[in-house]
Amino acid sequence: MRSKYLFILISCLLLSCKNSGQSKLNDKQSKEVANLYFSEVNYLKAEFSSEEFYSEAFSKSFNLHDDNFLTIVFTLEKPLIYSLQELAPNLAEEELLSKGNFQFSYLVDGNMIYTENLNAGAGSVKGYKTEKLDFRIPLVAPEQIDWWGWFMWKRFIKFNGGQDAFTEGKHTLSVEIRSYLNNGTLKVSPLLAKGSIAVEVPKISIDESLVSIQRIEANSGLEISNDNFDRAKIKALNRKIVEGRFNDINGIVVIKDGKLLIEEYFNNATRDSLHNAMSVGKSFASTILGIAIEDGFIKNEDALLKDFYDLTSYKNYSPKKDSVTLKSLLTMSSGFLGNDNDYESPGTEDKMQAADNWVKFTLDLPMHEDKVIGKDYSYFTAGSNLVGDIIEKSVPEGLEKYADKKLFASLDIPNYKWFYTPQNIAYTGGGIQLRAIDFAKYGQLYKNNGLWNGKQILTKAWIEKSLARQVSQDYGGIEGFHYGYLFWNRIYNLNGKNYEVSFSAGNGGNKIFIFKDIPFVVVITTSAYGMPNAHANVDKMMTNYILPAILEKQ
Repeated sequence: MRSKYLFILISCLLLSCKNSGQSKLNDKQSKEVANLYFSEVNYLKAEFSSEEFYSEAFSKSFNLHDDNFLTIVFTLEKPLIYSLQELAPNLAEEELLSKGNFQFSYLVDGNMIYTENLNAGAGSVKGYKTEKLDFRIPLVAPEQIDWWGWFMWKRFIKFNGGQDAFTEGKHTLSVEIRSYLNNGTLKVSPLLAKGSIAVEVPKISIDESLVSIQRIEANSGLEISNDNFDRAKIKALNRKIVEGRFNDINGIVVIKDGKLLIEEYFNNATRDSLHNAMSVGKSFASTILGIAIEDGFIKNEDALLKDFYDLTSYKNYSPKKDSVTLKSLLTMSSGFLGNDNDYESPGTEDKMQAADNWVKFTLDLPMHEDKVIGKDYSYFTAGSNLVGDIIEKSVPEGLEKYADKKLFASLDIPNYKWFYTPQNIAYTGGGIQLRAIDFAKYGQLYKNNGLWNGKQILTKAWIEKSLARQVSQDYGGIEGFHYGYLFWNRIYNLNGKNYEVSFSAGNGGNKIFIFKDIPFVVVITTSAYGMPNAHANVDKMMTNYILPAILEKQ
């Protein structure tokens, strides 16, 4: 729902140019440089002087699960800019600062696990690269902190092999620091700092009963499948979830051929738990709009925004606004100057939600001068909220009652909760709460081409357009993603074979997957809101466990 978390996620994916592997380090200087130290002091609240910090606060060991804070401390002989100049003597200082920064390498027991080239803009405070010699970088804290070091550690641990390398027992963690410069070709300096710390990884005590495949209870509204799946893989996934290797997973539901195949709950969630799947709720705006068009309350998705609002009465009017269509709002290609993935954008969801009137906020935004309406994608939550407001204006008794009658009652979903705008209109930017099993029913409706228990709730034509690859877009720097009518589209590759899937996606890794050529709908609900590894974790769950389990049927 709140866009800053999606912004954090995508920013973190873009932050680094990564290399990971299991090769042994071969660097003469690694034995000569030892000027990096570790501390378990809470750096953010420390009240001691730098001299006290350097003399008293260093740690020789760290408990991976029990200790709350870990900070790295190192001193350079010269500011970073000098190292960058050695990599490219002919470049001006401004170019060096814009193309280079620190490179951090994480080794466990001497094996290189993860290398990150810190985004050139990170640590951009005055003097950071040109004057600073002493550095204290917080890596571990019990709660999320707004610090690039915290996100870097999470990427190392959760996404790039750290957790797998830190098996139960004793290990040595080493951190090496170099500078890098990327001017078309990546150049890396000799070692600037290195240090090591002993890491104790205690045994994780878990309730083994939670690892077992959970029995599917009756009365879900879906027939229970008798088909086979690889139970060992699902048990292995359950173990990872129970151990906390995959953060804050609440539910997994798999439907095959319209029947309930797998239903697993974790972290005190049950079938009856309502779950906030965040921007998954955007897809519901597309659904309700499709129903309203079929009922004749809205002409079609090519209807113009100006047909519903006097655009000239809002700020920043331009003739370009007259060309905005409902379709362009559905495909995130409306041309408004709004991008949730750019914190500096004037049209982010957070800024909208700080306003008194979210519709006025959106219609007051200027248009992007260069973006082509209907073609150029920008993730724009405010636009999906406009879709909801247009439905509210157009259908009998408003959006909420219309959706209840036409969608939720038809799917036998009586228990759900909306999030509301300041004008008390159901919010279609995200945040609607349903049970995981009901999100799965919603996905199955699309798999059924709009048919449910013999009733055509949505037209097949609307389903096809909604799940089609309408607009090409960039998903955190990953190629091959497209956008439909408030649905995503991508390819999973497993054992050399591609599986196309359309899906709803929300902050924290919440997903409804509707596979195109295989008979599955998969729902994953999580509460890992704002975590930089949340969507990557769900991808790992799908490719390493769920898809192999339901396709291989061991």
